[in-house]
Amino acid sequence: MKNAVLQVALDLLDLKRALQIASESLDGGADWIEAGTPLIKSEGMQAIRSLKEHFPESILVADMKVADTGTLEVEMAAKAGANIICILADADDSVIAEAIRASRLYGVRIMADLINVNDPLTRANQLEKMGVDIICAHVGIDQQMSGKDSIDLLTKLSDRIHIPLAVAGGINAERAGEAVQYGAEIVIVGGNIIRSSDVAGSTRKIREKMNAPSFEPHKMRSPDEETRALLMQVSAPNVTDAMHRKGAMVGIISICGNVKLVGRAVTVQTFAGDWAKPVEAIDIANKNEVIVINNDNGTHVAPWGELATLSCIKKEIAGVVIDGAVRDVDDIREMKFPLFAKAIVPNAGEPKGLGEINTEIQCCGQYVRPGDWIIGDESGVVVIPSERAYEIARRALEVRKDEERIREEIRRGSTLSEVVQLIKWEKK
Repeated sequence: MKNAVLQVALDLLDLKRALQIASESLDGGADWIEAGTPLIKSEGMQAIRSLKEHFPESILVADMKVADTGTLEVEMAAKAGANIICILADADDSVIAEAIRASRLYGVRIMADLINVNDPLTRANQLEKMGVDIICAHVGIDQQMSGKDSIDLLTKLSDRIHIPLAVAGGINAERAGEAVQYGAEIVIVGGNIIRSSDVAGSTRKIREKMNAPSFEPHKMRSPDEETRALLMQVSAPNVTDAMHRKGAMVGIISICGNVKLVGRAVTVQTFAGDWAKPVEAIDIANKNEVIVINNDNGTHVAPWGELATLSCIKKEIAGVVIDGAVRDVDDIREMKFPLFAKAIVPNAGEPKGLGEINTEIQCCGQYVRPGDWIIGDESGVVVIPSERAYEIARRALEVRKDEERIREEIRRGSTLSEVVQLIKWEKK
């Protein structure tokens, strides 16, 4: 191959949408089309037949993820029009052998997917000897969310496997070029094409990087920096969607309107109007952290005002969340500081010093521990458990990408219920 092949994974549920996106991706320079596993599960072999009918000149990959009945499933996909059929690399050797025999009978190729294989290099060598045509270094979506990387897997195989190598999982334009340099002959891209509002444009950028690959120095970031950067790209609703509609605080609003906060929590337990511990927390909190205060639901007296806010700004604290009231909001709004509270009241309390800092608290219906991540915008505030923060941030970014494509299809004249096929997918 002169240039590496760009394969577009149509991991969608609706065939009509898949056909449209396939057409746009081919316009942008894609080479192969993949009927993704979700599409095959949703639409069956008709997905493969329709893609072949609409794009007869394109190589069609069927991601069957064959784990059993190798002959039967390869035969099904081949007769429907697939040129390459994906099987699971960790399937039993008898399944692999049957799939390979069937592929020779029907004139198709076999791609073995290394997803979840414990010893990928050993297994790849075994599969090569058995007669598999292509090995795919694939890290699945759920694994990507926890930080596993497909190109890391590719590098373990490069120069040690003598059949074509494919790579899949979290590939964008920059990573596509990197994958080619590491020996990928087939680069498989799903979400960064099919969820784009400009499918052809996104495909074109990836194609350009693959045709002229170059290593670009990556700035090394700490886990906290990476998590924060991801959360800054998404909204509070994106995050609750990624958490299966959990984590949202109740009855709280953004005092300064269109502002955003992201950071780890410094928690404060105080009592109605006692502003000693909230103010002391300013000295404890670090840059980019969020002070989260349980004011014992006291909305008749405020433990927070303009002077405390100014102190936060000077220390570069990311924001403040109060299960209670605030005052001096005219001054605070001029500062555009990310402050979230339940109420506004002019009454100030007294600094009695009751309560604790950095202990687990309950704030607006959610438990918050020191170090948990907080994201807030005009839609509200969400608490993310610290041990899942990076994963949730990655998942929220995928939610945002989904919405971008849906938004574009609505702009073209569809409706939300049509795009998501609401009636078809209602629970029966």
